[in-house]
This record gives sequence, C-alpha cells and structure tokens, in this order.
Amino acid sequence: MKKILPLLLLLAACPLFSQNKKAVIARQQKEILRLQASLDSLQILVESLQKSSYSEDSAVLASPRGDEAMPGGMAEDNFSPDLIDSLMREWYRQRRIVMPEYNLDTLRLTSNLPDSELERRLVAMNSFITLPFNQTVKNYMILYSEKMSGSMPYLLGKAKYYFPLFEEVMTRYGLPLELKYMSVIESGLNPVARSRAGAMGIWQFMYGTAIGYGLKINSFVDERLDVEKAADAAARYLRDAYRVFGDWNLAICSYNCGAANVQKAIRRSGSNKFWDIYDYLPRETRSYVPAFVGAMYGFKYHREYGIEPASVGMPAICDTFEIRQNLHFKQISETVGVPMNVLKSLNPQYLHDIIPGSEGTYILRLPYNWSSAFMSVPRDTLYNHKSDQLLNAQVLKNIKESGLERRVAYRVKSGDILGRIAIRNGVTVSQLKKWNHLRSDTIRPGQILYIYKKN
Repeated sequence: MKKILPLLLLLAACPLFSQNKKAVIARQQKEILRLQASLDSLQILVESLQKSSYSEDSAVLASPRGDEAMPGGMAEDNFSPDLIDSLMREWYRQRRIVMPEYNLDTLRLTSNLPDSELERRLVAMNSFITLPFNQTVKNYMILYSEKMSGSMPYLLGKAKYYFPLFEEVMTRYGLPLELKYMSVIESGLNPVARSRAGAMGIWQFMYGTAIGYGLKINSFVDERLDVEKAADAAARYLRDAYRVFGDWNLAICSYNCGAANVQKAIRRSGSNKFWDIYDYLPRETRSYVPAFVGAMYGFKYHREYGIEPASVGMPAICDTFEIRQNLHFKQISETVGVPMNVLKSLNPQYLHDIIPGSEGTYILRLPYNWSSAFMSVPRDTLYNHKSDQLLNAQVLKNIKESGLERRVAYRVKSGDILGRIAIRNGVTVSQLKKWNHLRSDTIRPGQILYIYKKN
C-alpha cells in the first residue's frame, strides 16, 4: 500500500488528470491489481514454507516439475495422441535428444583441455551464479561440450527461436538472462515434453503448480505447452524463490525439488550455501545446478568445440494475433494456406486444433511471412469456413465431455505420503483428503485412495 499511495498522489497532481480521468483510473486499477498479485504470490510461498511436510496444497511448495529427473536432468519425451501429427512430435521422433548414460556422481570425465583452461573459461563466463571448479562441475562442462556432439547442434538451433522469448520474459521481471538455460535441463527445449510424473511443456510444470501460477488447463487448452506463458510462470516462480532464499543456486534447486526440500536441507546442514547443503538435497537435485552450469558452458563455448547450430525449421520471427471467436486450425489452413504442422508446432497448447476464442481472448502465433495473408482474408470467410463441420455443437460437446473426471483407485504402498501421491497424479493433498474423507494426512499401506482425474 505504501507503493500505491505515492502513485495516486502523483496522478492527482497531473494537469491532464481531469481530461483523462477514465484512462488514469484504469491505469491506477491495473497497477493496484499488479501489486496485489505480487503480494499474493509471495504470501502463498511464505505460507507454504511454514509447513514441514512435502505437500502439493500450495502450488509453489512443490517444484513445478514434481518428477524424478532423467539422467543429467533431462525429462523424457512423451506426447499425447492429440499431437501425434504435429511438427514437433515428428521432429523429436526423427532426432530424439538423449542424454548419454553416465553416473556423474562417481564418474570422472576427462577432457583434452587442461583443468586450468576449463577453470579459466568457467570464470570468464561471468555468470550470476558462481560455482567453484571441482570434479562435479567439470563433469557437466565436459558432458555438454564434448559428449553430446550429436544433440548439441539441434539444441543450439532450437535455442535461436526460444531463447529470445525467454530473455524477454526474464528481462520483464528483472531476472538474470542465464536462467533461460534451465529450459535445456528441464525438457531439452521440447515444448510438448511430458515427464513420467505428468509434468508438461518446455518448463515442465505439474498441474497443481501450473494452476497456482495462473496457467489455464481445460479440455481445449493446456497453457503449460504455451512456450511464452509457461516461461512467464517459471520466471515468477524463480523470482518468488529468490525472494525467499536470497541465493540463485537455492532458487534453482527449489525449481527442481521444491522449496520445502531446500528448507529441509538448510535446517539439516545448518547452512544456506549450495555446497554445504549438497549432501542433504534429493539425489537428482544435487546434479541440477552443476548441470545448469554445464549447459551454459556448452552453449557459450560451442564454437571452440566445432559445434554449430543445426537448421530445425523454426521461423526466425513470429507474429501474434488475438482470437476472440472459436477458430479451427483447418479453417486457417484452408483459407489462408498455412500448413497444419506449422500451426500445431507454434501453437501446441490447443489440444484439439481449436482456439476457444468464444470463451475468452487467446493468442494465435504465425510465421511473419504468413501474417499478410492471414489479415487479408475477410473475417466472415475465415470464421464461417466449414464451421458447421469443424465447430458444431456436438463436436464441442464431445471435447468437453472427454475432459470429464474419471475415478481411479490407488493402493497405498509402504513409504507413500499424501504429498507425493498428489504430485504423481496431478492433484492436491486437499483434494485427496476431500475425496477420501480423510481428517489428517495419515495413511497406511494397503489403504485404497480414490483419485478423480481428467480423461
């Protein structure tokens, strides 16, 4: 409120205030809402850290991912049937990016470069996140620069499209631009990646965390697959985590394993330094920060290793259009000429090739070279084209019904806790307790829990 009062006084003193009263009030209300949203976000995070158990009740308590990492931190590639013919699925089927199978906790990778040169380069990166040069960090530097020569060209090629988007988002929130490299660790820059636990998208959000950070998920849309919106949610999570921990190493760890696990490691170690809490972190999280540094090294020094970006068919520039009426990709493709695979690859968040504009404003992304053609088609021609076939009431009803809940029975195993069961199934602890009439978090092996999940 202290920030808002000076703003109101300034506006009141402005000579144009009386002439533009409505515009000023609108800006004032927008600023109030922005500040309130920021305060609410921080309050959620603070409240979540006050709980000692690992729970999904608060979206920010658990990590956005909520899953166990693949070797080196990569999430496995998996795709829904609705995206089977998309360009991105085809691309990944042909050129699947796979992390080499190394146990970097025990293995000692060697390089043709002397350690002194590797250490010099590490310092020369001048990153906001500083790590001492040791065998663990060295392993990941070598991994991304020398052991992934088959995958790195494609990662570099995709980064030319995605990194400018991420840099814009990080700049918006005043965050270090290097955080963009987390998307490499999370998904291998695959916008339709899905983990074993159900984390989705290039930034690997679980359902509960995604909802908590304002991403829409329904029968028509999954904004975890919207590259820009997911990046915005990831940036807000990292901003909140940094405000709590005051250290980027710990904020990045939090993204992987959740704020509660980082707090637990701090309590057990008695320190808030990454290498001091290293042994107290979950095993997959220990490698997360070194892998982040390794990826950053691989991207910054790829030319020194003779690695150049591959052509991946992503457009250099895209235009965005606001859609406020239901629109099918086929309507665009058949009236404008944009190939279906291009529409799907740039707009993977629309699960059934339908932009549900009648329910609110949604964004359509097109390569800039198709923008003029799209704008030249009369709106009536575009929206009426085969609408009785593609967007009739029965089609929309079937899609909505396909997202209805189904009940799944889960038998509790030894060692299970409600928080982890909730994370694996993309629900919250509160929902589990409500559905199963539980008054506490206590469960026992063999107990049957009923979970309501989307079809």
